[in-house]
Amino acid sequence: MKIAFIGLGNMGGGMAANLVKAGHEVNAFDLSADALDTAKDNGCRTFMAARDAVQGVEAVVSMLPNGAIVNSVYAEDVIGLAPAGAVFLDCSTIDVATAKSVAATATDAGYEMVDAPVSGGIAAANDGTLTFMVGGTQSAFKRAEAILNAMGKAVIHAGDAGAGQTAKICNNMLLAVHMIGTCEAMKMAEKLGLDPQTFYDISSQSSGYNWSLNAYTPMPGVGVPSPADNAYQGGFATALMLKDLRLAMEAAEGSDSAVPLSSRAAALYEDYNGAGNGQLDFSSIIGTY
Repeated sequence: MKIAFIGLGNMGGGMAANLVKAGHEVNAFDLSADALDTAKDNGCRTFMAARDAVQGVEAVVSMLPNGAIVNSVYAEDVIGLAPAGAVFLDCSTIDVATAKSVAATATDAGYEMVDAPVSGGIAAANDGTLTFMVGGTQSAFKRAEAILNAMGKAVIHAGDAGAGQTAKICNNMLLAVHMIGTCEAMKMAEKLGLDPQTFYDISSQSSGYNWSLNAYTPMPGVGVPSPADNAYQGGFATALMLKDLRLAMEAAEGSDSAVPLSSRAAALYEDYNGAGNGQLDFSSIIGTY
């Protein structure tokens, strides 16, 4: 299949490379010359403009920073310029309203589209083991599924347009809460004289079990290997966690949802990011306790 890939950042570069590995012909576009050079080395055909990359393709995949850019790219460079009948897959994490609006515009123009944000981080993007949460019609999902399978280990249809974004922001809101709770518990146990590894051995096999503790342990040298063992480099940056939390707080306000714990987590990550820690993995917030 011939696929255009727009947005070759930390996540998109690895995703585009995995499409090539799966046998697809990939037209790649990014504003960064370095990203384009890497994409070319990975077997993509590179373009200097998104509207040129979408010519003659059967699908368009995008991985972009925010909803305003997604809206602009699809309105100006994709819809009406990609061939009739192409399917669009936006894998960016954006607000639900924009996801629904762009999908509606694409549908009105005769295209099918899904919102398919991801979970898994840079390593999973490179390894092709992402989880995709997909919003869109059943028909659009069926067309997108094979493409997403080339980049991930799990592809889940969440519902109609916007449902993928809803699943993503709620998932990461929960992640922020249990990461902060894990950090607090580990540091308190240590300050009370309990060996951190002993605490991990106990809590990871009892009612304290959670993903942040068991699969992404935030303390160096304790539990499973994680970004904590690499000076909190790589993984899921604090700035990206904060981006998702801001989207979640906007959605909570718009839906009149009570989220007191998540609101506090968002405030803590606002402060932590503001102190210059945006590029560190989000688990590094343990250093504030």
